[in-house]
Amino acid sequence: MTQNRRLNIRAALILALPFAAFLLCLGGAPLFDVDEGAFSEATREMFERRDFLSTWLNGKPRFDKPILIYWLQAASYWCFNGIFSVEWVFRLPSALAAMAWCYAVWHFARPRFGPNTALAALAVAATSIGPFAIGRAATADALLNLLLALSLFDAWRYLESVRDDQGQRAPLLRCYAWIGLGVLTKGPIALLVPGAVTLLFCANRKDWRTWLRALTNPYGWLILALIAVPWYAAILAIHGQDFIDGFIFKHNVKRFTGTLEGHAGSIFYYIFAVPILLLPWTGPLFASLRKARDDSANRDGQHAGSGLRRYLWLWAGFVVIFFSLSGTKLPHYALYGATPLFLLIATHRDELRKSFAHLAPPTALLALTVGLPMLCAILSASKLGNTYPYYSALLAEATLRAGTGYYAVCGGALLIWLLILFVAREKSTLWDRLLFAACLQTAVLALAVMPWIGAVQQGPIKEASLFARSRPEPAVLWELRTPSVSVYRNAVTPSRAPEAGEIAITRLDRLPEQGFEILFQRAGIVVVRGMTEEESKEPE
Repeated sequence: MTQNRRLNIRAALILALPFAAFLLCLGGAPLFDVDEGAFSEATREMFERRDFLSTWLNGKPRFDKPILIYWLQAASYWCFNGIFSVEWVFRLPSALAAMAWCYAVWHFARPRFGPNTALAALAVAATSIGPFAIGRAATADALLNLLLALSLFDAWRYLESVRDDQGQRAPLLRCYAWIGLGVLTKGPIALLVPGAVTLLFCANRKDWRTWLRALTNPYGWLILALIAVPWYAAILAIHGQDFIDGFIFKHNVKRFTGTLEGHAGSIFYYIFAVPILLLPWTGPLFASLRKARDDSANRDGQHAGSGLRRYLWLWAGFVVIFFSLSGTKLPHYALYGATPLFLLIATHRDELRKSFAHLAPPTALLALTVGLPMLCAILSASKLGNTYPYYSALLAEATLRAGTGYYAVCGGALLIWLLILFVAREKSTLWDRLLFAACLQTAVLALAVMPWIGAVQQGPIKEASLFARSRPEPAVLWELRTPSVSVYRNAVTPSRAPEAGEIAITRLDRLPEQGFEILFQRAGIVVVRGMTEEESKEPE
């Protein structure tokens, strides 16, 4: 086989990585509560209520996010429900968005850093653990990351054209369009990140005029308004102050100024979160950070002096600093600044040294997957398990739900990786070994780890929901916040104590000592039927 043919095959395999990363075994795990369950049930209720403007969750208005992701999930549900599993149906829009995100990175990098760096950046985007997770989740974050990447890529294209005295309007107008779609996906954050990053970059160059000219473009604002305003105007007309209080104040202002839903964290939270989200590329990330000062000195590959690397570091840095100051901390917020890191890691791939520092993280992760079920069993039997009986009951089934298939995939991947480390190390570059580890990690997570985690955490809830669906009685959720129950029951499931003639899905540790008959029990999740006074008095 000729060298060119080998390189073409390698390029084709790397270009296929997003398909494997985001579509392989996409429906293999149950919907994770609360987020996946809430998004999916709100979409399902659109069809039940015949209302595709407002979102409702178990019969109550849901103001957490704007409408675009729900419309995309609704389209997937309309096309594929009954053909594929509900998990696959509701996750498909996120998977497609994550794939488009990877290819957008590749397309942007190719003319600026060369085809090899573009392929490397695509590989980092497709195999990092953070994008892998949100690209397979039925939530709004994969779509938002795609739109943030597209908007900031086109913002750079505009700045690039201004620098070259071309002044192209098309990239700027596209940028406004992506921002408009982002506002329709998750709200003001889609305006904040592109606006702040471009402001910082232009301020650094002392080029206020370019930024102000872009900011005040009337055609851009018209495009943004035509995309975003109609839905916001309609929802304000329908829900009025409730929407303002729920969406604007609670889910935007309060997320920054306070701690929402218990998601607190130190100001250093994202210093630790970002390296984990970029596994197995943690070593190259730190190596790139050491080059940040040189990058800021306008060393930009094929376009020396253009400031692109400085722009990328400002993008990543702004996101980390801004969300570090936020009262609410969630790991996926850091991914809004991950796109530039994919590119920067790829540009510095040939400068990697000290193999151990780069190969230790993927080795540790692959080894950890083999021992996870046993670790869960140990935690279940520990004092911690005694303190939290519900979680102890879930973890107690970890080894049972793993099965031989889990150990075959995880153990086999670890064995292959060790052979690569100690046998084939002289025949491959450090970057090639990292890429191979990333592919193994992706396969292990998709084929074994995510289905297993889903079975342990959500399996009992899904099984209880399907049992309740088979019963004739009305069902309620009692002291349990798991909206996926309604998805699996294919019916609204109110949250309240059961009344006579109803069944309830709840946790065993929250069940009163008497007055209920247990109909179903699995790992701490129970389905009970309320007993009448006469039934309670009957002798056993």
